[in-house]
Amino acid sequence: MIRTVIFDMDGVIIDTEPLHHQAFIAEFAELGIPVSAAEYATFLGKSTRNVFQLLKQKYHLPQDVEAMVMRKRELFNQAFDEDTTLDLLPGVRALIEDLRRHNLQLVVASSASKATISRVFDRFELDAYFTHRLSGEDFAESKPHPAIFLRAAELAETPVAECIVIEDAANGVTAAKAAGIYCIAYASPHSVGQDLHQADRIIRQFDELSAADIEAIEPG
Repeated sequence: MIRTVIFDMDGVIIDTEPLHHQAFIAEFAELGIPVSAAEYATFLGKSTRNVFQLLKQKYHLPQDVEAMVMRKRELFNQAFDEDTTLDLLPGVRALIEDLRRHNLQLVVASSASKATISRVFDRFELDAYFTHRLSGEDFAESKPHPAIFLRAAELAETPVAECIVIEDAANGVTAAKAAGIYCIAYASPHSVGQDLHQADRIIRQFDELSAADIEAIEPG
């Protein structure tokens, strides 16, 4: 029986990806680097630090990685605070509430920074639902490396066989499967082009899931 549900955040709980995209593209322009849409798609699910580590090496950038990370965060925070239309994805709060009513433990394991996770949790009052929040900035390697999901299961004191992950990006799905965790992929309109074939199940609306459905999953 499933006891713990591990959520990605961006693209699963809330769609901040357009704001991240806006911030990244603005910084790429400032840096004068030609990042294509195809290359950008490979960044989804990775931490901002890992993205700039890759770009610094590829484009021989003189800027310090931490300085580039902080500039991107500044651009994102400005966009986040100015966007009055931002909301949780349709159906996700109802699913979260249903899971908690059934005493399933909820953990967030996101590639976003701790500051961004806090911004989302504070704005949408999510703290009461989740026992742990993990940020990709605390891990040396981003998804598709499984470290963040393995740590999430460890903190939840739940064997991986009794966890599931909900993800929307190929890197996240790969990380979940590498951790040995059953993965439900949310194929959102914003994850077009993401290869989700490794997922154990693919949904297109959150009303396709319920606590009863999740509890009945038998991984393996």
